[in-house]
Amino acid sequence: MYFDSSFIILIPALIIAAYAQFKVSSTFEKYSRYGSRNGYTGAQVARILLDSNGLYNVPVEVIPGKLTDHYDPTKRVMRLSQEVFYGNSVAAIGVAAHETGHAIQHSKNYAPLIIRNSIVPVANFGSSISWILFAAGLVFGLNGLVNIGILLFSAVVIFQIITLPVEFNASSRALKILDAKGILYSEELSMAKSVLSAAAMTYVAAALTAIANLLRLIVISRRND
Repeated sequence: MYFDSSFIILIPALIIAAYAQFKVSSTFEKYSRYGSRNGYTGAQVARILLDSNGLYNVPVEVIPGKLTDHYDPTKRVMRLSQEVFYGNSVAAIGVAAHETGHAIQHSKNYAPLIIRNSIVPVANFGSSISWILFAAGLVFGLNGLVNIGILLFSAVVIFQIITLPVEFNASSRALKILDAKGILYSEELSMAKSVLSAAAMTYVAAALTAIANLLRLIVISRRND
């Protein structure tokens, strides 16, 4: 059976990604057991934070799934999972505030967010077609296709790297506002920080995986020169 030795490049990133996914799930579950002393739900916190930043026109909607929370910049809508929307745990409030941080970034034209949003179409296209072009180039001996595949996948890597400051900044904004408005007490803020730090690890893992995949493409292409 043929073994592609370039796969070894991916192993460290895959291990980190698996750990990050476990960490974010377990940390969220842990702090979901701690109800906030003020009793706010995630939806209420999102609404308070949005309104305090003049974002009255951004609705907060509930969506199915677990940890499916996100801010949609194209429709200017905040979407929270049921557990976060209705939950009054420290974890739910931390996640809701984090997503609100993205809405605030959008309203203030935060540069990394604007750059990330602008390359989404290219990154999505690159993610879906780069490996196909790369493989076709190898099979038919067309170095041009191989290079195009690598170039398109590079857009995915750039997207993942730019995502890091966007996510870190959203969490930083969230924790500062939660503290300033007294929504969470000091010990609760530490818990929320743990949840958001665990979530941030998943983005770091995604960036490392993308970089490892790009290196693997380059190694394979050089092997077949």
